[in-house]
Amino acid sequence: MTTLRLPTAEVFEPLLKPARYKGAYGGRGSGKSHFYAELAVDQALGFPGENAGEGLRIVCVREVQKDLSQSSKLIIEDKIRKMGLGAADGFKIWKDRIEFPGDGIAIFKGMNDYTAESAKSLERFKRAWIDEAQTLSARSLSLLRPTIHRWAGSEIWASWNPTRKSDAIDEFLRNPAGLPSGAVVVQANWRDNPFWNASAEEERLTELRLYPERYPHTYEGEYAKAFEGAYYAKMLAEAAMQKRIVANLSVEPLLPIRAYVDIGGAGANADAFTIWIVQFVGDEIRVLDYYEARGQVLAYHVDWLRKHGWEKAHIYLPHDGVNSNAVTGKRYEDHLREANFQVTVIPNQGKGAAAQRIEAVRRLGPKYRFHEANTEAGRAALGFYHERKDEVRNVGLGPEHDWSSHGADSFGLMAVCYEPPATSANFNRPLNYVGKGWR
Repeated sequence: MTTLRLPTAEVFEPLLKPARYKGAYGGRGSGKSHFYAELAVDQALGFPGENAGEGLRIVCVREVQKDLSQSSKLIIEDKIRKMGLGAADGFKIWKDRIEFPGDGIAIFKGMNDYTAESAKSLERFKRAWIDEAQTLSARSLSLLRPTIHRWAGSEIWASWNPTRKSDAIDEFLRNPAGLPSGAVVVQANWRDNPFWNASAEEERLTELRLYPERYPHTYEGEYAKAFEGAYYAKMLAEAAMQKRIVANLSVEPLLPIRAYVDIGGAGANADAFTIWIVQFVGDEIRVLDYYEARGQVLAYHVDWLRKHGWEKAHIYLPHDGVNSNAVTGKRYEDHLREANFQVTVIPNQGKGAAAQRIEAVRRLGPKYRFHEANTEAGRAALGFYHERKDEVRNVGLGPEHDWSSHGADSFGLMAVCYEPPATSANFNRPLNYVGKGWR
C-alpha cells in the first residue's frame, strides 16, 4: 500500500483525527479546500485495508451544482496528479466521478436536487464533504446528516467562508450553546497558511486597498457586512469609523418612537416581516432596534413590539398595509389599530420607488446612529443589499430580491418619510406626504 507524507498546516492538525463532524471556516487563502482534498486522497489510499470491499466512498456536495465546474472534482484530480498517483494505485478519473482503490468512489452532487427518498442513495457513503458550506440550507443539512451517519466511523466535513450567523452550517457548527457531539471545528485564515507566497500577498493587499468594506469577510473570515455592489456598504463603513455604531443608545422619553415595517406574510414560503425602531432626535436619526421574522402571524410581531418596550410606537406601513391579511381577511392597518397602535400607511411611491428609497437612505447617511447589538441583524441586511446585474452586458437590473431586501425596504421607508424637526413646536406634526408629490 502506498504511504503519503503530506505537509499539513498546523491549524488543520485537529482535523486529522477521526471525528463525526469536521469543520474548517475562514477567509480566502487559508487552504481549507486543499486540506480536505488531500485528506480525501490520503484516506482513499488507507481505506481498503486487508479485506476487499472497503474502499472510501465520499460524496462532495454543494447546495446548488449545475455542472462539475462548480464542484470539488478539479481540486481532487489536481491532488491525485501532484501526488504521482494513477490507475496502478487504484485512482481512475472519469467525466462525472473519480474511482478510488478497492470499490471506492468520489461523486459530486447538489443537495437541492435531493428529496428525503432520493437521499437514501447516499447511505453507502462514509464521507461527505460540504464545500462552500455557507450556502447549504437547513433542509439539505437535515437530509445529509442521518444519511451519512448510518455507519460507524462515518464523517461529515465542511469548509466555508461565513456569511451570516443564521446560516445553517454556522448554527450547527458554531453555535454559542456548544458543538454537536463528536465535532471538531477550526478557524483558518491566510496567516495560518505556511504556503502563503508573494503573489497571494499582493492580491490580499489589493483587496484591502480597493475593497475595504468586504475585506474582513473575504480574507479574515468575518461575517459578511457588505456585498460587492452593495448600496450601503460605504455608508455603514463610515458609521463604524466615525463611531456611530454604539453599545448604548438612549431613548428620549418625550419624543415619539417610530416603527417602520415591511410586511411579510404567514406560511413557510412567505417573505420576511421586518421592523426598524427609530427616533428622530435633533439632527440625529437614532436607530434603536431591528426585528425580522418569517412565516409568523401578525400577533407574533405585535407581541415582539410589546415585549421589547415599543408598545407606544407609531407604526408606519408601506402601501400594502391596506391589503387584507391572508389569515384573517382584515386589513393590516386595522389589526394594528385594534391593538392600540397609531398607524400611518405610506402611499405608493410609484415607478422608481426602490431607487427613491436607496437615494434617501444614502442622503441621510451621516445622521444615523445605530444601537450595536439590537441592530446587528438589520445592519447585516443593509450591508448585503445589492444590485442585480446582467453579467453579459454588465448593466444593473435594480435591487436583488433576496433575504436582505426586506430589512432594506423597511429602512428605506423610514428614509423617505424623514423630515428634519425644525423646531420642537412642530416636531410631532403630521407628515405631509401629498406635499411631497406622492399620491
